[in-house]
Amino acid sequence: MNWPCAMRELKRRTWSMCPASCLPVAGSSPGPAACKPWCRGPLPIASWLAAACSSREPRRLIAASVGCAIPADRSLYGYLSEHHAFGQSEKEAGDFAEDLAAAMLASTLGIEFDADKSWDEKKEFYRVSDKIVCTTNMTQSAIVKNGWTTVLAAAVFAY
Repeated sequence: MNWPCAMRELKRRTWSMCPASCLPVAGSSPGPAACKPWCRGPLPIASWLAAACSSREPRRLIAASVGCAIPADRSLYGYLSEHHAFGQSEKEAGDFAEDLAAAMLASTLGIEFDADKSWDEKKEFYRVSDKIVCTTNMTQSAIVKNGWTTVLAAAVFAY
């Protein structure tokens, strides 16, 4: 299989998840302020960010994840990160994407951030300065069996 052709096909199929005008977000990006997560329903869609990982190597563990960091003040921009990996479980890839999004959000706010010291296990919130940053991830993993296997994780913005 031709890899560039496979990625074009994946992008074409990904566009079908957008029932309205939809613009892809290139790479890791700040999320629009006051944007609500969209699960289901006929809402207009403005943009999306996707992470994908493909392989045809048998027994290879692959993962794709989109991490999201949301500041306590909803008038501020949040941050999205994409991560794709080989050999990481769904939890490992998701945690990495969340850490990456929180670190990028902290850097845009001018706050020093240490992912290891800022994690509050009990409440599952990042503590950045005096602000609490809620984080989440959308992750998919798979073990390759026969032929090509692709995992895709996406975040969709609805206004």
